This record gives sequence, structure tokens and C-alpha cells, in this order.
Amino acid sequence: MKRKINRKLVLIATLAIFLTMLLITAVYYDLFRRQVFEDLRAYTMMFKEGWQPSQIQEISGELEEYNMRVTLIGEDGEVKFDSEADSSDMENHSERPEVAEALEQGEGQAVRRSETLSENTFYYAVLLEDGDVLRIAKDAGSIYSIFFKALPSLGLVLAMLIVLCMVIAHYLTARIIAPIERLAENLDENGERTDYEELTPFISMIKKQHDDIIKNARMRQEFTANVTHELKTPLTSISGYAELIETGMASETDVVRFAHGIHSSANRLLILINDIIRLSELDGTEEEISFERLNLYQLAGNCVEMLAMNAEKHGVTIRLTGMECYITGNRQMIEELLFNLCDNAIRYNNEGGSVQVEVYPKQGQTVLMVKDTGIGIPKEHQERIFERFYRVDKSRSKSTGGTGLGLAIVKHIIAQHNAGMELDSELGKGTSIQVIFKE
Repeated sequence: MKRKINRKLVLIATLAIFLTMLLITAVYYDLFRRQVFEDLRAYTMMFKEGWQPSQIQEISGELEEYNMRVTLIGEDGEVKFDSEADSSDMENHSERPEVAEALEQGEGQAVRRSETLSENTFYYAVLLEDGDVLRIAKDAGSIYSIFFKALPSLGLVLAMLIVLCMVIAHYLTARIIAPIERLAENLDENGERTDYEELTPFISMIKKQHDDIIKNARMRQEFTANVTHELKTPLTSISGYAELIETGMASETDVVRFAHGIHSSANRLLILINDIIRLSELDGTEEEISFERLNLYQLAGNCVEMLAMNAEKHGVTIRLTGMECYITGNRQMIEELLFNLCDNAIRYNNEGGSVQVEVYPKQGQTVLMVKDTGIGIPKEHQERIFERFYRVDKSRSKSTGGTGLGLAIVKHIIAQHNAGMELDSELGKGTSIQVIFKE
């Protein structure tokens, strides 16, 4: 980045210097051109004042010392005298711009480029009292010749300026980049002070992204450690039971009990792996999700019906209230959301408790509420229950078969549907979770 900025500063400075030199040359040539015409006019007018036809030879001799050419042209355009050529061999000059202008307006001027393109000839003509035209001409360098003559000096000046610009550009680049380099080296420090006010929003965004990256890295690290631990527990149990059966140390009664333990641990392992895979799928979703119009009340009814037997095993009643409401969502995700919320309400309930699922409209939105009379969640844990593998009561969670990933999946699904969520819970009295779907 530093080299790129440095190169661009040098390039801009070099281009600016070069264009400035070209502009100065053009301005200088324009001033030079005006000065030549003013000199020619002064000489012409001086000789016009005391003009006598007999003085033509004397005039031309004086002006030759200044590299000027004198021509006397008749009213008909025929050349009567020329200080550098035989007038009898010269063509009619009535069409020459400076002569035609002098015959018409009293004075005329023109510039014509020579065939070599290296010099210009400046002409100034004045109408005399007898009707003839006196013209004085002078050869002078063209803008190209002037530029090329000055090129060595200009090149030297340009080279010196470029070197100076490179030094200044290097210094300025270091000054410009310094705050960003300090930020990169001290990104973990608090505060957003910078030498450039315009960088404050940029720095704020970078720090936020940096904090998010660190947070996500920690979450991944914790997730990896939790996955390892969660997988290790049922695998250790399966391995231990299998080893006892393999060595013949288990009686026939123990074999049945151990087989049941292996079966339970294997089921827990499968559920855990399925939840991990599903969470990874939700994390890596880049493809456009398919949405459709869904009857949320009907889907909630299907879920309640499916979990009725499970609720009965736990000594819990589950029922659905409300009315038909439609949302736009992904069918599979909404079914997962309903299952995880209702399943958690059953698992963490008390025997004889209840789970109420309600679907109703509210201020143009659709609300799904799952309310239980279970153990509740302490205030200090409520902000973290949607984290992966976070459990309020780890012993109870494992005894009920929970993986600690259900609410993390719920959080992902809610985010994918741009929905809101409200949690209300009191220890020992139960929990209520509301999911609010926006139209």
C-alpha cells in the first residue's frame, strides 16, 4: 500500500510538472509572438512617418542589421522592391493576408510557417499615403524550435523536480500511512483517536470487525472443545460397556443392562451429530433459501401432535391455542424451530407441568409463543442460553438427553427469517419464549 501511494504521488507530481512546463512554454511563446509584432509595428510606423520612395534602399540596409526583410508592394499587389529577392521574379502579393488587410484597414499582420517547420516568419504591413504597402518581415523561432532549444534545460529542471517530488512523496506517504500502521499494531487497545477525522468511521468499523473476528474465533474454539467433550462422553460409555461384555466380566443380566446403555449412548451420539451437522449447515448457508407462504398455526398443531406422546412420558401436558396465521418462511426451518422450542419446554418442565403453544396476530405481525411451567432460567443465565452447548443445569440437561444446541439452532433460524424474539423467565415458575414474525 505504501509503495502504491508513493508511486501515485510521484506520478501525479511528474505529470503536473510536465504539463506546467508545456503551459509555460505556450504562454512564453504567445508573449514572444506579441513582442515580435510590436517591434515590427514600431519599425514600420517609424519609417512610415518620414517615408520617401527614394529611401527604400537606405531603410532596407538599416533593417538587414536586425535580420529584417523589407518589401514594397504596389496597390495592385505587384512587388516593387524586396531586400532579399528579385522583385521581378516574385508573384503578386495582393492575396497575402497581411497585404490584403493593410489595403483594406491600413495595417495588417500575419505569421507563416516555413517549410522546415522549425521557424516562423512574422509579417507586418502598413498602407502608405501613395497607396503602396510597406511590409517588414522577421524570421523567428516557432514554438517547437523554442521548446526543443530549451529542452536540455527543461529536462534538467524536470529531473531535479522529480527527485525532489520523490523525497517529498516518500515523506508524505509515511505521514499518511503512520496512523493506519499504528492502528494495525495497536488494534486491541481501546479508543478510536486518529490523526485524520475522516478515518474515524473506518477505524470504528475495523475495530468492530476485529472484535467480531476475535469473538467468533473464541466461539469456534469453545465450540470445538465442547464438541470434543460431548462426543467423548457417550463414546467412553459405549467403549466401557463393550469392553466389559467382550472380556466376559458381565453376567447375562448385566449384558442386557449394558446393551441398553450402549443403545442410549449411541442414540445420544446420533442426536448430537445431527445437531452439529445442522448447525454447520445453517452457519455456512450461502445459497438463497426457499421461502413460501406457511400456515404457522397448522405447523404448530402438527408439532404438538407429534410431541404429545413424549410429553406424556414426562408427565407434561401440551396444548395449542390461537388462530390461523400465515407467515413467509422456509418450511423445514420453521418445523425445526417449533420442535426445538416445544421439545425444550417438555424436557425442562416439572412432572405434572404444562406447555402452552399459542399462535396469534399482533399489530400486523404474527407471534408464536411457547410457554411452560418448568424450572425457569436464572436472570444471570438468560443472555447466554442461546449459545452453543451452554447449559444452566448441566446434570439435568444430560439426564434429559439435551445436546445444548437446540436453542442455538433456533437463534439461527430466527435470524434467517428476519424475525424477533423475546424471552421471559423466572426461576421455579417457568419460561415463555415469543418469536415475532414481521410481515
